[in-house]
Amino acid sequence: MSSAETHLNIFTLNCWGLKYVSKRRSERIDAIMRYLESSQFDIIALQELWVYADYDIARSRLSRYLPFSKFFYSGALGAGLAIFSRFPIVAATIHPYSLNGSPLDVLAGDWFVGKSAASVLITHPTLGQVQVFNTHLFAKGGEGGPEHHRAHRLVNAWEFAKLAKQAAELGRYVIAAGDFNSIPTTLPMTVIRDHASLSDAWEATHPPPSPSFATLASMPSPFQAVEMHGVTADSPLNTFSAGKHFDVHTRISQGKPPAAPLPTLVATDARVLLTEPIPGLSFSYSDHFGVSATLQIKYPSHGAEPTMSDNKLRTAQKETPPTISALSAPTPIQTSAMLAAADANAVLGALITCYQFSRTRAKRHLFVFGLSVGVITSLVTGISWFPHRAAPFVVLGGAVATWLGTTMFYVGFVYGHWEANALMNVIEELELYRKSVEVVATTGGLDVSIKP
Repeated sequence: MSSAETHLNIFTLNCWGLKYVSKRRSERIDAIMRYLESSQFDIIALQELWVYADYDIARSRLSRYLPFSKFFYSGALGAGLAIFSRFPIVAATIHPYSLNGSPLDVLAGDWFVGKSAASVLITHPTLGQVQVFNTHLFAKGGEGGPEHHRAHRLVNAWEFAKLAKQAAELGRYVIAAGDFNSIPTTLPMTVIRDHASLSDAWEATHPPPSPSFATLASMPSPFQAVEMHGVTADSPLNTFSAGKHFDVHTRISQGKPPAAPLPTLVATDARVLLTEPIPGLSFSYSDHFGVSATLQIKYPSHGAEPTMSDNKLRTAQKETPPTISALSAPTPIQTSAMLAAADANAVLGALITCYQFSRTRAKRHLFVFGLSVGVITSLVTGISWFPHRAAPFVVLGGAVATWLGTTMFYVGFVYGHWEANALMNVIEELELYRKSVEVVATTGGLDVSIKP
């Protein structure tokens, strides 16, 4: 059996590839490609690959052993997401998240790039259909600070979990990679793991650290943080983020496998890569480290080799064009994932708080719009009362009031309603989900029947 029939090697990295903003971008992209060219990954998921020319370089240099790839578009400036695969890509899709921050937050830029969940459907010679997700969740709003700050990332997590869950229920294997901007113990990751029944490859291959490391007196060193906790961002070891607070961003998860006799995916190794500076240079590959995971393909009947039907399946793939119909999809399954009611309530609390804050903020913006209209009206009606030498200042004041009023109207009315409606959609979805969980908990299941 070839290596591709027994293991899947996955790699993910936030490339920090912002044009004009990211430091030493061209040199770092070249170094990243040199590293990947010498590696043997089956699937690569990159984030913040914003510049299409950089993707073109990556596609050209990786095409020797990763001939299939997809660059994804979203928002005004692009999603920054790309997936490279050793196996044929037969379908691709992107789902922009319904909430990505405010258009007024220009420096963060999440709203302009349209953070999304991208995915490709690949045909594997043994597994059949495998859906590979690549995402980058909303950056601002961690566990600290006001409750409404983390609401947008929670909406991202809920929408991502639904997409992964739907793919698994179609009978597909699911691999999820990306920059989740969350550590494993936080609520966004709990939503993704529990609702989509995804497991973390790092946690599956690394034993929990000693409780002593939880105390301030024995904080792990930067090297221990990487080796034990899988830290990939804000590490003192990274030349671009030295001095920042520790955080964990990138994670790889493999989908919950279908029931026997289909093969199953088991994480056997997970590592943080590219922690050292670029050889010959004094800076890191990116402001994030990379993560790799090895998923073993375990066959039923105590590791038996593929059956005759599996061999026929691979033959069919080689003799026919790479279409979905060339491979028989596994039977649809029902995942046993269950987001706990307490976690659902926590998400609801954050979203409801954000909804109330959003409505209040929209009213403030519309109030400023009303003031701007009043100022413009006063300037127009009273311009004859101003001295002639004040005319330039009156025109400037009118221009500023017009710009401010227009901006506040769009942000207060258009975006204000946009955000509130998106939040309400997820709030009502979670309320329905919570009720179903409560029914299952009290009755042991749902009994739906039609009686004459």
